[in-house]
Amino acid sequence: MKANQRNTRVIIQGSHKTPLKGAKLTGKLDPDERLEVTVRVRPRAALADSTEFAALTGSPPAQRRHLSREEFAARFGADPADVERIEQFAHEHDLDVVSSHAGQRTVRLSGTLEAMQSAFGVKLKAAVFNKVKFRHRSGAISVPKDVAPLIEGVFGLDNRPVVQPHFRFKPLPKVKRPRAGSARPFTPVEVAGVYNFPTGVDGSGQCIAILEFGGGYRRADLKKYFTGLGVPMPTVTTVSVDGGHNSPTGDPQSADGEVMLDIEVAGAIAPKAKLAVYFAPNSDDSFLNALRAAVHDSVRKPSVISISWGAPELSSTEQSLKDYDAVCQEAAAMGVTICCAAGDHGTDDTEKPSKRANVDFPASSPHVLACVGTHLEAANGMISKEVVWNTRDGWRGVPDVAGDADSDTGYIIRVDGAEGASGGTSAVAPLWAALITLVNQGLGKPIGFINPLLYQPPNNTNCFHDIVEGDNGAFSSSKKYKAHPGWDACTGWGSPQGAQLLKALSA
Repeated sequence: MKANQRNTRVIIQGSHKTPLKGAKLTGKLDPDERLEVTVRVRPRAALADSTEFAALTGSPPAQRRHLSREEFAARFGADPADVERIEQFAHEHDLDVVSSHAGQRTVRLSGTLEAMQSAFGVKLKAAVFNKVKFRHRSGAISVPKDVAPLIEGVFGLDNRPVVQPHFRFKPLPKVKRPRAGSARPFTPVEVAGVYNFPTGVDGSGQCIAILEFGGGYRRADLKKYFTGLGVPMPTVTTVSVDGGHNSPTGDPQSADGEVMLDIEVAGAIAPKAKLAVYFAPNSDDSFLNALRAAVHDSVRKPSVISISWGAPELSSTEQSLKDYDAVCQEAAAMGVTICCAAGDHGTDDTEKPSKRANVDFPASSPHVLACVGTHLEAANGMISKEVVWNTRDGWRGVPDVAGDADSDTGYIIRVDGAEGASGGTSAVAPLWAALITLVNQGLGKPIGFINPLLYQPPNNTNCFHDIVEGDNGAFSSSKKYKAHPGWDACTGWGSPQGAQLLKALSA
């Protein structure tokens, strides 16, 4: 190999990172501080261009043959020669190889901050934002010219927090007891009944993966909650990614509220499904690693993934967005459905009103099921009213499906010893994840990438309750952001008619 190829550096496309607005740089970092990064290696063959992927995304359910995780790794994983060259690159820059995974196409590297800066051509500085300390970088990542074609992304140099949970929690004692027929919160079992979820299925033989980036759960709370519902307590397994752990804080308004909402909604509706909760730190590196860990998990083999965390798409680098979606494509090839909450701040997708429309990632990935919210009222187990949920908290223009999300009509849950009404699009992701788990059981095989099947009128006509009232906030003067018959940018196709959906997919 020519020396100039090793000495000439090339920028990794899409790696440019902008400074975090509002963050305060606090000085230099210890050059001997050790950190870990993930190098994403190119695939040996392009999945999106394969005939298998086209068949999986376009075929009827009965004709789909998903790849096993082992088959996927052999066909579309990393080439061992590429992995070997990345490991050699690490050795040349005094970095240790922590692990490599051909199926996930990753090489995990460890080294001092000084070695990492030299290897990847970056400057890392100490920063703080909202009392959270982290490593900060701006600009692009570069590597030697001969290594650059092998690398799709490098993650973990900058470990700023990247996602937020999309939930709201109101303690029950502070919620006025509703009069008959007025708006009130429901148990997840009641919501499933109102949405006519299929009966005779309970999630047996299925596994739901739930991704969390903070907080935790207490088994005692879960046991009391499910006992109160009269529902068998599901089997819950904690999976640690990048040192993330089940770490309840004791505050229902913290990320604990997200974790318990996800587990209790999914577990109440599909109690015999195994729930695997993947805990990871809140960074783009660990978010991607958690998603990859769930998609490629050959032990638990989840067929559905629920993600209730997200952030405006513009806050991510191009390499992150591409890698997120690439992993979602991999999930589709292996028969895994990914359900994502679409955000709680209308077309702005930000806490403070924005001057532009933003979409929430990863819900904006074309290979996930984007789940948005409604205000639901019911009487005698039937929908009496369902409209776009909007207190400037409606949705943006890329939703697929909807479900109850207003905390006033949301879900009764238990978290940190307190009962309350919880809502947000965070509730809709596990709701749909549980429904698809029941559908998978009913079909006898995973449905996988469901989106193309949902966009096939008239086959989907009876599968949804069409939401025709309401708008989604800041851009409500535009017709495309108002609810109307058929698909719309507020609630997608609408809320589920579960039994009819299973029937349509079984046809």
